[in-house]
Amino acid sequence: MKAAILGLILLGGLLAAAPLARAEEAPPACEVPAYLLNSDSTLGRVAAAVKSGKPLNVLVVGSRSSTIVSQDGSAYPAKLLAMLKEKLAQLNINLSVEIQIGKTAEESAATFVKLVETKNPTLVIWQTGTVDAIRGVDPDDFRSAVDEGITALQKAGVDVVLVNLQYSPRTETMTSVPPYLDTMRVVAQQHDIPLFDRFAIMRHWNDSGDFDLFSSTHGAELAKRVHACIGRALSKFVIDAAHLDHAQQN
Repeated sequence: MKAAILGLILLGGLLAAAPLARAEEAPPACEVPAYLLNSDSTLGRVAAAVKSGKPLNVLVVGSRSSTIVSQDGSAYPAKLLAMLKEKLAQLNINLSVEIQIGKTAEESAATFVKLVETKNPTLVIWQTGTVDAIRGVDPDDFRSAVDEGITALQKAGVDVVLVNLQYSPRTETMTSVPPYLDTMRVVAQQHDIPLFDRFAIMRHWNDSGDFDLFSSTHGAELAKRVHACIGRALSKFVIDAAHLDHAQQN
């Protein structure tokens, strides 16, 4: 168990420390199969903002490993913002991040009402599950926490996208990840919100040879490429879930 925790921390640190590539630097590899980016749920408030020309405010909530933003634009939120601005050039798009280091889903959910009041987001992208898996939080408690968090956000009148755990082949056999993945999928369906399956997407990239996520020798360059690809995939996911046609895109 200690080895699993160390592996997850090392992976998170690797992905957090590296600067993100600019939008035009995203590698041509790391394509995502269509079935991993499809969602039956819609982002109605995002669509309404685009249609009305109102500002689109995006709030990313999650751990340091995927939300840290440095001066030169680190991690996937910077890439996500760049791609949304490229595709929706007519809109005023704002993106902020709420870094919640070491917080479980329950601890994060408790902050949502205040966050929405402060940030006034149209869309909240909530990545969760890693801390709960590391701590071995009971899956039923995790499910209740995710349910309560989504309920709070929906009552506050915002769209929600769930983002699940990162994939790491080095820790897959040492940490019981499936219960948390399954829980997030079920709760997302119950609330009719899109789930961005980061775990399956990263596993696909690893299995297809786009990235060697088992190796720890590639350092910052690997992290830069992975984050660029995640941000690009997530931007497409958001645009497709909002059912924006080409006339509404640039």
